[in-house]
Amino acid sequence: MQQYSSLPDHNSQIDARPKPLTTIEQLRAKLWLESSLNQLQSRLNDCLLSACKTVPQAGAAEAEILQTVVNEINSAVNSSNLALTDCAVGIALFEPQAIATVCYVSSSLSPNSQPLFLELLTAEKKLLLRLQEVIELEDLQQLENQQPPSAWRLADDSGNVIGWLIIAAAPLNSDREWLIESFSQLRSQLMARSAKHCTTALIQLRHILSWQQRYQELSNSNQELQRSNQLKNQFLANTSHEIRTPLSSIIGFTDFLLTPGFEPTQERQQEYLNIIRSSGKHLLTLINDILDLSKIEANQMEVQWETIDVPLLCSNVFALVKEKAANKGLKLRLKLDPDITTLVADPLRLKQMLLNLLFNALKFTSKGSVGLEVVPKGLFVYFTVWDTGTGISQEDQAQLFEPYFQIAKAVAGGEGTGLGLAVTRKLAQIHGGSVKLESEVNCGSRFTLVLPFRQEAGEVGGAGEAEGAKYSSSPLPFIPSSSVDILLVENDLPNANLMQIYLRKLGYQVTWVKNAAEMWEALAQLDPVLILMDVHLADGNGLKLVQQLRDNQQYRTIPVIVQTAMAMKGDRETCLASGVNDYISKPIDLPLLASLIAKYSKPPT
Repeated sequence: MQQYSSLPDHNSQIDARPKPLTTIEQLRAKLWLESSLNQLQSRLNDCLLSACKTVPQAGAAEAEILQTVVNEINSAVNSSNLALTDCAVGIALFEPQAIATVCYVSSSLSPNSQPLFLELLTAEKKLLLRLQEVIELEDLQQLENQQPPSAWRLADDSGNVIGWLIIAAAPLNSDREWLIESFSQLRSQLMARSAKHCTTALIQLRHILSWQQRYQELSNSNQELQRSNQLKNQFLANTSHEIRTPLSSIIGFTDFLLTPGFEPTQERQQEYLNIIRSSGKHLLTLINDILDLSKIEANQMEVQWETIDVPLLCSNVFALVKEKAANKGLKLRLKLDPDITTLVADPLRLKQMLLNLLFNALKFTSKGSVGLEVVPKGLFVYFTVWDTGTGISQEDQAQLFEPYFQIAKAVAGGEGTGLGLAVTRKLAQIHGGSVKLESEVNCGSRFTLVLPFRQEAGEVGGAGEAEGAKYSSSPLPFIPSSSVDILLVENDLPNANLMQIYLRKLGYQVTWVKNAAEMWEALAQLDPVLILMDVHLADGNGLKLVQQLRDNQQYRTIPVIVQTAMAMKGDRETCLASGVNDYISKPIDLPLLASLIAKYSKPPT
């Protein structure tokens, strides 16, 4: 009996000793850890998938990931009998002032809940885990390095720390040290691996957002390219229509006049020639619109400031649109404030702007009236072109001043290139003004050109072109004798014939050569009083020929006038710098050409 009575004492002594988790408990712990991490990874994947589908703001997507992490960890550690009780999770984001602010806490931490503390064991310091709590960087590093740790770093893909994942827990009520140690190890593994999942998700999010941004940029660029291509095709189609229409008249009526046996009356012949001339001017206007827009966008537009007689200019503009208005049965109205007499602007450009607005008004008005009202307002003049036409929708108004844009309405008939209003607005801006629009569908439109009365000092264009314009107003100041020889160096046969016929009609002797080699041969036999030089020749550059003439003692004093299709800003200066005396652009203004020739061929008095 005694030998049996000693066994219980021995067994009781064995059962009272601490022992590790059993195999089943270890499996349960591992299963809990992996299950919790898998759940976290699944929720993070959902966040990333949502970011791929919805294209959120970067801050909102990051906030969703961080809040998901703290919620999932908190759920894991508070829903298992293997986990610690009374614990909370948070994320403190790093700030430049060597501090971090708690920006995310688990959902179990409601505003009214009892806050938990982060304990700094070595400093015997306690830190609250609650929203907007500020934690110093030194304390976070200490929480990270102590055993067991209470903080784990979160970094971006460059390795820069953006914050810390932290956990605060109440002490476990247990007298078994081995149990506390095992739970601490589980908690540390969960937090460390969760921190890695979190940083990986943040890096993936950044890549997703970066890819989405590049995709959006490419998509926007592609849309802009498609729109540009559509506008280009529309512009080419409209320009083709605009060019072919007057060309049909030019070629057709020219063929009439050249038809053998066709002998129209002088009156009919004059009518055909007027149509040919009008169609040619229409082509020139089209080309000038395209060149004007190119000059403006390249900041190459030059203006000539003059004091303009406003009533006279308005009267001249109305005279140019009167025929078109009459053909459509429309009345023209002009209302001019008597206080407006003069304005400082470029007269050619102001006329161009008003004509663009008036022709547009006439184009989109089938009945009623079109008018121009001019009134002063402070330091500005308001030119308002109004009509009783179809009006313009809000959608079209948003794009109306864009180059090549045209309103898709049958009343427009597909006319124009869509450049007129774009050029008008840019010219107004060059003048220090603007263009305003008021319109309603089926209620007409009001375009208002606002220009200052005076321009700032120093905004004066080149004097050379103004001087050229001055000569054109007096086309024949000098009638030469038959002894005045002019050497014409021109590559194009039709232009050469035109100038020869015109100048011989004025009494000049004209010798035509078509290239540089023939020019030097002609100079060996002639003593011309003036040379008309084309820039683009088959065997050389006209400007280089002028420089060679200036380097030659025998020819350096002969006046040279360049006639060229170079008409962009700086072209005139380039020509003058080469040594020419003057410059005239193609198509040739014949009266201006006559004035320039008279100026340089007139013998000294």
